[in-house]
Amino acid sequence: MTCDAPTLSRVFLEIGTLKIYWYGVIIAFGLFIGLFLATRESDRLGLQKDLMMDLVVFAAPIAILFARFYYVLFEWEEQYANGPWWKIFAIWEGGLAIHGALIGSVLTAIIYARVKKVSFWQLADIAAPSIILGQAIGRWGNFMNQEAHGGPISEATYESFHQYLPDFIMNQMCINGTMYHPTFLYESIWNILVFVFLLALRKRNPLRGTVFLSYIIAYSIGRFFIEQMRTDSLYTLFGALRTAQVISVLLIIGAVILLIYRRVSGAADRHYDGKKVKKK
Repeated sequence: MTCDAPTLSRVFLEIGTLKIYWYGVIIAFGLFIGLFLATRESDRLGLQKDLMMDLVVFAAPIAILFARFYYVLFEWEEQYANGPWWKIFAIWEGGLAIHGALIGSVLTAIIYARVKKVSFWQLADIAAPSIILGQAIGRWGNFMNQEAHGGPISEATYESFHQYLPDFIMNQMCINGTMYHPTFLYESIWNILVFVFLLALRKRNPLRGTVFLSYIIAYSIGRFFIEQMRTDSLYTLFGALRTAQVISVLLIIGAVILLIYRRVSGAADRHYDGKKVKKK
């Protein structure tokens, strides 16, 4: 349906020629909240002080670098091949792919764990709820940029949404006179549900690695279905398949295999809290 509504500014703060965008502020806030929760949990488990803080110092910039590289790779022909070259670095305009960030973060955490002589799976289990909460918050950066939305909605859908969603969300989804599905909101809500699920799972003190691999599975399930609704999906280099859906399926399969393998082989020989598994 067509619409005409005032929208929110993408700029958080403007000082002279310097502009600070909401996108970056929201991403940074999600990172801060995630780090706060992970650090508290690390302290509760009696791990080395500043272990998670130091990890984030290394992982955050590498994750952003990988997230941007991943996005630019799959959007090269559409957006960047013909310049201007500086657009490659314009992350304030959006264009950070979460799957790229995950690849960068996991690789960094594996190397970091080896250097520090701690369990990667322990670090990953601690970080998993923080990561998904950070993703839930970060989607609101897409909201401010009016991106990561779905297709146009009908008049009936609009009336239905308007009963439950505040005006500022409806207005922001009015883009160039057309109202779109707020898929950023769908994913944010799904991620919050996954966050609650992971906290509940963690309280059950499962085998080490279970929380992180469950995060991979649960997030990927939601992302697979929500991605189908989006109009700005990245596509594989073959141009026929949505990249996020292909990656989501591969991640689900890989995580399930790892869960089974670690349990059957005895590789998961400790619980989440670090206590050894009792042999029957």
